[in-house]
Amino acid sequence: MNARIQARFAQLTAENRAALVTYICAGDPDYDTSLKLLKGLPGAGADIIELGMPFSDPMADGPAIQAAALRALRAGQTQRKTLEMVRQFRQHDKTTPLILMGYYNPIHRYGAADYMRDASEAGVDGLLVVDLPAEHDAELGPLARQYGIDMIRMATPTTDAQRLPKVLAQASGFLYYVSLNGVTGVGQADGARVRDAIGAIRQQSALPVCVGFGVRTPQQAASFARDAEGVVVGSALVDCIERAETGEKALEAVLELTGQLAAAVLSARQ
Repeated sequence: MNARIQARFAQLTAENRAALVTYICAGDPDYDTSLKLLKGLPGAGADIIELGMPFSDPMADGPAIQAAALRALRAGQTQRKTLEMVRQFRQHDKTTPLILMGYYNPIHRYGAADYMRDASEAGVDGLLVVDLPAEHDAELGPLARQYGIDMIRMATPTTDAQRLPKVLAQASGFLYYVSLNGVTGVGQADGARVRDAIGAIRQQSALPVCVGFGVRTPQQAASFARDAEGVVVGSALVDCIERAETGEKALEAVLELTGQLAAAVLSARQ
C-alpha cells in the first residue's frame, strides 16, 4: 500500500473515524480556481482527495460530473496540466493522499509507462481507472506497483461472490464500493444493503472500504461513515461549482460543504 494512504488510514483507525474522501474535477471551472480548491480541501476537512482527470466521454458519471469535465476541457485542461496541478499541490501539502480518477483513453494516449512515471514524480498516490476492470490489470498494474501507486478497484452491488476475489486480487490502497447501480450523483443507496456488502467484502479482504455514488448530504455521509472506512462525495461538491457565479464563490461553497461533511463524518461514531 502507498505510504501516504497507509499512514492516513492508520491515523483514522487510531482516531476511530472514517475518511472523508472528496472529489473535484481538475481544471473545473478553470485551472487557478481548481488549484485553490485542491489546496483548500484538506484544511476544510478532506482526509483523501480524488482529483478527476477530465475526459470527453465520462460514461460512468452523471450529469454533474459530465458537465464539470466539459467545463474543464473547454478551459484548456489536459493530462499534463492535471499532473502539474498535483505538483503544485505537493509543494503545499506533503501528507494528504491524492487519487487520480478517470478513464483509460487519456492515459493510453499519453503513454502508460510515461504517465505512471510522471504521476509518481508529481506526487500521485493512487489511480482509479473507471473503465479498466481488474481482469485487465496488466495494462497498468505492474507499472503502478513499480512506481508505488495504488490501483484502486471498484466493487458494485452486482459484484457477486464469484467475481469479488478477482476484483480484490491486485487491489491496493482501498476498495471503492459503488453504493448503487447507475452513474455518479443520481439516486440514493440502501443503507442496509451497503452494510451487508461491506461485511461480505471484509470476509475476503483487509482493505479499507470507501463508499461512493449517491452520497450527497452530511446526513448520508454520516450514515455510511458508521460502517465504512471512508465516504466519497463528489457530485454535491461539483454542483457547488456549477451554481457559483464566480470562482471565489465556488471556492467558498465547496469548502463550506466540505466542512459540514467532515463534521458529520467525525460525529458518526461518537
